[in-house]
Amino acid sequence: MKIEERKIPVREIFDGYVDSAELGVKAYGGRLNVRPAYQREFVYNPQQRDAVINTVRHGFPLNVMYWVRNGDGGYEMLDGQQRTISICRYLNGEFSINHQSIGNLTAEERETILGYELVIYICEGTEREKLDWFDVVNTAGEKLTTQERRNAIYAGPWLNEAKKYFSKTGCPAVQRAEKYMNGSAIRQQILETVLGWIADRDGGEIEDYMSAHQHDKGCENLWSYFDAVVRWTEGTFTNPRVKLMKGLPWGVYYNRYGQTKYDANAIESKIAKLLRDDEDIGDITNQRGIYEYVLDGDERHLSIRKFSDKMARTAYERQKGVCPKCGRKFAIEEMEADHIKPWSKGGRTVAENCQMLCADCNRRKGGK
Repeated sequence: MKIEERKIPVREIFDGYVDSAELGVKAYGGRLNVRPAYQREFVYNPQQRDAVINTVRHGFPLNVMYWVRNGDGGYEMLDGQQRTISICRYLNGEFSINHQSIGNLTAEERETILGYELVIYICEGTEREKLDWFDVVNTAGEKLTTQERRNAIYAGPWLNEAKKYFSKTGCPAVQRAEKYMNGSAIRQQILETVLGWIADRDGGEIEDYMSAHQHDKGCENLWSYFDAVVRWTEGTFTNPRVKLMKGLPWGVYYNRYGQTKYDANAIESKIAKLLRDDEDIGDITNQRGIYEYVLDGDERHLSIRKFSDKMARTAYERQKGVCPKCGRKFAIEEMEADHIKPWSKGGRTVAENCQMLCADCNRRKGGK
């Protein structure tokens, strides 16, 4: 890979700056693509952003940036996107520091920023060399997430469209289903989640789906699937309990149970009853598992291991206070509820599977 060092004043880089969904982020007279496909969205927080501007205003050295020269005479930003956008946004009047925007500075202060020279290493090489070097120069910064790496490998028209729907602040996916999903859109976590769901549907990996669709002109397939997941979730669980529902694998549930017809009212009644800690079932230690439990009835989703007080009292009365292991009689306070068929072997935490053992017998059984 060929490398050339240049010093370019900020005014030249800011020339032609534009940041839009249609054109992407351009600068340097339109010749610099600030956000190529392998680059993440703008992720600097205000403190990081302000630190860049203060560094420039004081004339302190800013870390070296890396560009790649393309065959058409243009450039791609390899490393330095966050710093470059911070500077351009400040010059564009998009934020202020200590109540001072670019318009509040004196002519001399503005010239200090515009005349500040950025050290740029311009390189030429293959696509593989670009990505390998990008990984190297980013080891000291905020590392790429797994999905950001996938985006670099499977860049193309499909990804460009998918990012509009799933990877922008306030994007359609966030607006449609924020109450059901965790993660940051600009760090590609929303896109990764939905790709994981559709890959699960197809029995493959995210990479398989992205590879198969890399050169598609649009992402209608992915959006239609996502919309179907959300509509099914809303129609099946009509009372949105955000704290319990947010972040559950709704796409996986849709893949497994979406073809079964459920009575939404009956589902809601069952959920409400379980959340009231009904004593017909043991203590639920995983309330979030209720949602899959009401779909397939598998008690393991609830992580129930402890019998309710009612179950323990019923078993004690049935046994007349006698421990079935040692044959001695005890007060209920001296006994412990135990699974007849062990929980580890699929024994359910229901009244029929409950027995009361004295503390010594229960301890000896547990130690086997």
